Amino acid sequence: MSILKIAKMGHPVLLKTAIPVEDPGSPDILRLIDNMADTMIDACGAGLAAPQVHVSLRIMIFHVQNDRAEHNEESMSLRVLINPEIKILDAKLDVDMEACLSIPGLVGLVPRARKIYYRGHDSSGRLIEEEAEGFHARVVQHEYDHLDGILYPMRMTDLSTLAFRDELGRSVINPEQSNSNNE
Repeated sequence: MSILKIAKMGHPVLLKTAIPVEDPGSPDILRLIDNMADTMIDACGAGLAAPQVHVSLRIMIFHVQNDRAEHNEESMSLRVLINPEIKILDAKLDVDMEACLSIPGLVGLVPRARKIYYRGHDSSGRLIEEEAEGFHARVVQHEYDHLDGILYPMRMTDLSTLAFRDELGRSVINPEQSNSNNE
């Protein structure tokens, strides 16, 4: 398995709509997923989408670790979603800090739907359907946006809350009120 190069903001692959995967069980797709997992873990991320590793396919992976789970939320091991779909279940928005492996060093306050339903196939072709809220819902929406060519600053309503992580102590943004994880 390999650590893949992560595309950074400004690279055209991050602005394109990714194409659906036609053969989810092919050796090339399975190898890509394994390499994405290695890359995400190496970069200490919570999620990664194929466009972030220069592959414009509708594949995303994520996990929710104990230290990132919120309230009654449970941790979750690595989840693969191929050709995912999302449906908003609660129109109320939660605003929280987000970071991104494709935008290293920066964090910002991003509004996201509080509760979602998602579905997609795993690497074995099994259908996954789940409702999510909290950090789980946030990471799914963040990675799903990558499949549609959207980076989190495009979702921000106040760019004055975009900051370098190492400057948060001097900022008007209160880092204690949020969970600024790489996604």
